Amino acid sequence: MPIATGRGPLLQYFQAMLRAYGPQRWWPARSRFEIVVGAILTQNTAWTNVERGIEALRGAGLLDPAAMARAPRARLAGLIRPTGYFNQKAARLHRFLSFLEQRHGGDLDRLLAQPVAELRHQLLDLSGIGPETADSIILYAAARPMFVIDAYTRRILGRHALVAADEPYDRMQRQLHDSLPADAGLFNEYHALLVRIGKEHCLKASPRCGGCPLEPLLPAGGAVQPPARRRPPARVVGSKREDADPDI
Repeated sequence: MPIATGRGPLLQYFQAMLRAYGPQRWWPARSRFEIVVGAILTQNTAWTNVERGIEALRGAGLLDPAAMARAPRARLAGLIRPTGYFNQKAARLHRFLSFLEQRHGGDLDRLLAQPVAELRHQLLDLSGIGPETADSIILYAAARPMFVIDAYTRRILGRHALVAADEPYDRMQRQLHDSLPADAGLFNEYHALLVRIGKEHCLKASPRCGGCPLEPLLPAGGAVQPPARRRPPARVVGSKREDADPDI
């Protein structure tokens, strides 16, 4: 992917991260359907847990829409247990597959080839798929320019005073779309680089600014502290207590 050029602050951030880390080649998947599955499984969990669930599905031969649709929900839930909220996620996967069959004849390529606005509308109409999941599918599976606003995006850009960390999802996304070229390759790489910064430097509890490629771009007063955010209550799934907002 060509390096985006320009002098806008957000492009400067992208260029600094790309120089430091190089291309991230995200999303790590062997098919578009695997990306869709991963986007659903990654809700409220770390990617390492998703990898375990994906490998279990692969080993069972279920990383295929028709095969997964035929699998009993209990079996599917058991295979994706490492991802947490496994019963809900199994239901979401089956719900997506039912929608795919009923609306698009089981043809994922046909679904993803729709105009972006219609594709997003249909995805958001499915229970259990919110803006972040829908936009991940649009960006990574459909390869369309839709910036994903996740916890890393909010945390990093908020601490750098580029956005308000508590900005509503759609408004923050519009700010990014207005400030960057509408290029799926750029959005893909930018989001992947933010995830890496978030994991290695811009941690949830306290940032490790030393050595971060974005440290020279911090505001004069240092990282901005985000507004206090009340933690959602924990939920109990089976016999396991899980937090609705994991420390990612």
